[in-house]
Amino acid sequence: MNELTPELVALSARADEALARVLPDEAQPPVELHRAMRYAVLGGGKRLRPLLVYSTGLAFGAAPERLDASAAAVEIIHAYSLVHDDLPAMDDDDLRRGRPTCHIVFGEAMAILAGDALQALAFEVLANDPALVTDPVNHLAMLRTLAGACGSHGMAGGQAFDLAAVGHVLDASELERMHVHKTGALIRASVRLGALAAGVRDADTLDALETYGHSIGLAFQIRDDLLDIEADTAQLGKTAGKDVAANKPTYPAILGVDASRAELATLTARALAAIAPLEAGTDALRDLALFVSARTS
Repeated sequence: MNELTPELVALSARADEALARVLPDEAQPPVELHRAMRYAVLGGGKRLRPLLVYSTGLAFGAAPERLDASAAAVEIIHAYSLVHDDLPAMDDDDLRRGRPTCHIVFGEAMAILAGDALQALAFEVLANDPALVTDPVNHLAMLRTLAGACGSHGMAGGQAFDLAAVGHVLDASELERMHVHKTGALIRASVRLGALAAGVRDADTLDALETYGHSIGLAFQIRDDLLDIEADTAQLGKTAGKDVAANKPTYPAILGVDASRAELATLTARALAAIAPLEAGTDALRDLALFVSARTS
């Protein structure tokens, strides 16, 4: 299943509408900063993280409008991370989603500021969500969830592991640790935010969703690594073969292509098994897991 279902496409469009609403108007000063922010966020993408928020929340009975702020917040965080990852001091890439990266269009300094402002905006959007103000304890838990996914025990920590690993030989456990932080943290947070917004409190259910999020987070990265060596730049929308050229540790480089494919299948099966017993409409979560494992870009 390498394409999103019509239901997921509709939710992706809803996420785009929510993002357009909360981003600053580019005509509002400082104009160049706001232009860079909107360029970074509204330039396409799979919207996987918002889709996880919506799919989880809807499965447990949340109204879509109760999920909009969380969906927008996680995608804004993701966009900020891409802006910073693409910088010359990080992954040094000129292409993202088929377009020049933010620092190529707006310069490095403005790209850094855009990333900083986007991270702040994500928390502003979630903190100001009118749908959650009546449940302050849960609202605070959601803010903590998002914060935990961003810091040294989340994406920033994962990027630090990534930078330290260049040119070194990692074993499978070290590679997994890196991606549990860098890629997996925000994916797990997206699932959890959808559950919390829907009022899920049951520990067993949250544990099952954590297993699901953990599994598809790693599956997403393995598929990404495989695509880096199998797809071309036009297909990916970013520079193909970049990881190999930079001597970065990847799943195919460490496990081999066949073992990486086998691990991808195992993680997908584990994700599906985790949500199978849940008394909720988890079809969209199942479809997302299958999409992650088979996507072609």
